[in-house]
This record gives sequence, C-alpha cells and structure tokens, in this order.
Amino acid sequence: MRAIEIAGFGGPEVLRAVVRARPVAGAGEALVRVTASGVNRPDVLQRKGHYPVPAGASDLPGLELAGEIVDGDAAALAAGGFAIGDRVCALVAGGGYAEYCTVPVGQMLPVPAGFSDIEAAALPENFFTVWSNVFDRGRLAAGETLLVQGGTSGIGVTAIQLGKAFGAKVIATAGSADKCYRCFEIGADHAINYRTEDFAAKALEFTGGKGVDVVLDMVAGDYIACEISCLADEGRLVLIATQGGTKAQFDAGVVMRKRLTITGSTLRPRPIAFKAAIAASLRDKVWPLLEKRQVQPVIQEVFPADQASRAHAAMEEGHHVGKLMLSWV
Repeated sequence: MRAIEIAGFGGPEVLRAVVRARPVAGAGEALVRVTASGVNRPDVLQRKGHYPVPAGASDLPGLELAGEIVDGDAAALAAGGFAIGDRVCALVAGGGYAEYCTVPVGQMLPVPAGFSDIEAAALPENFFTVWSNVFDRGRLAAGETLLVQGGTSGIGVTAIQLGKAFGAKVIATAGSADKCYRCFEIGADHAINYRTEDFAAKALEFTGGKGVDVVLDMVAGDYIACEISCLADEGRLVLIATQGGTKAQFDAGVVMRKRLTITGSTLRPRPIAFKAAIAASLRDKVWPLLEKRQVQPVIQEVFPADQASRAHAAMEEGHHVGKLMLSWV
C-alpha cells in the first residue's frame, strides 16, 4: 500500500511517500481501505518530534480517516452493526496517512447520509475531542455561554457549531477581522480579535459582567489567568493543548471564590473503550444533526495524499479556516 511516513523529525519536507505492507486486522478490529484522511495539528507535532506515538500504535501519522471496510473481525463487526463494504469514518491512534488502516470497531462510525468521504474524514478527531471536552468534561448545558479560543481551527468550528446546536451562546476568538467574520458565518454569537482586543474584557462585556460558563482553550500559558478572570461562578476551564506554553500563573483565590473547575485531557492515549463510549454518544446525539446538515465540517482545502508536506506547510502557516484534508483516490 501507499503511505506517508515521517523520515526524520523536522519540517514538512520530512514527510515521504513510501510503500508499506498492508496491515492485518486483529481481534476487535476492521481493515479499512482509506479514501480520505484528515490533517491535524497533532500530526505536525508528531512530525517535529514533540508528540510521541502511543505504545502499540502505527508510526505513520494520521488520526482520522474515512473509507470502506474490506476485512475484519466478523463478530466484532456484527456486534457494532457493521459489515464488509460499509462506508465508515474512524478515529485512530496513528496510521491514517495510508491506503489501508486497521481500526478498533468501537472507534468507527458510519459515514453520515449524504456525506462524501472527504467530509466524513473531517469529523472524527474534532468531534470526538469537542464532545469529550466541552460536553463531558465541561458539562456545557443549554442556556450557558461557551468561549472558544481559536474559533476558525478545526476544533473551533466544531465547538461553535455543536455549542449552538445544543442551545448555548458562543463567543469565539480569532486572529484577524476576516477570521472573526468567518466565526460569525459558522454560527458564533460574538467574535473577538485577540490581536487587537482584550478577550477577557470583551467576554465579560458580552455576558453583562456575569462571565462565561465554559472555556475551551488550546493555548494555555498566559491565557489561563485571563480565562479565570472572565469565568462565571461555577465556571469550567477545559484545556486541550498548550500552544502558549505549559506554565501558568493565576490567582488561586479567584478559583476558590468562584468555585471554578480547571480540567483538561488528551485523547490519543486513552483506552479503546473510552473512545468507543464517545463514538456511541456522537452516533446518538450528533450524527442526526450531521445528516440534517444542522452541523457540518468546514473544509478549506483537499490535497492529494502524496502532497502531505504541502498540507502540513499550510497547517503551520495558519491561514486556513476549518480542515485540511488528504485524498487517496
């Protein structure tokens, strides 16, 4: 099979098209012929040597894909409601940049009705992450306010749409006037240009001084103190990345007085059963919204798989809105 491997840690040029042996599905797994793969920031971090591969996972990058089931554990497939020939999308711990990939059956979902494989492959990483962090850990409820940092990222556009779909008010941050406008188009109630405005002060202004109930943060670092200052009583700060650094200083007294919760998670190393539970929740609560197009992926550009280095360069330039994708067909 064709695949894209990391020849050595470095820039986008270290991604190399190779021929590898086709993997074999084991117990509880399906073998999927991949037609589309999503490109995500963790792939970039792995390429740079900053995101170690979990034990037992493929060394190939790629955390999400879509395609057709061509083989697998018959009993596991039947128990999951799947069959050979089904079109699926899936979250994987690695190996998505290849023509074939083994997938735990519990981490697969059917391609939503009316979706192309490219659209379906744009779903797993962001939707699993947002559901687990905003709704499970952050406990966002209808009528509350969600602040999304990086509103035009793949995670950001997903969080905006799901927040609105489940009855929340959404404030998003972005790094330019154009990107703020795109946040409005995607569904945000308010957008803040973090380069020219104080996002914490604006969030308090937009909520009449009450503060926001949940913050989804991909920055950390100095942002944490600012986010704590604009959280409402009983607010929840959920960290999912540390682009601004892992160290932070903040007023612990404010955390106590407001009864705040500071939490966070990483998804890739979690057990299959944990990810399967998220998949079940998505299938029940979110897939109907996708099939009605009330929620949908935002795709900036699709690259031929052998141009994965171009996709990574585009990811690092940061001009995109939503997803960058690879096509294997």
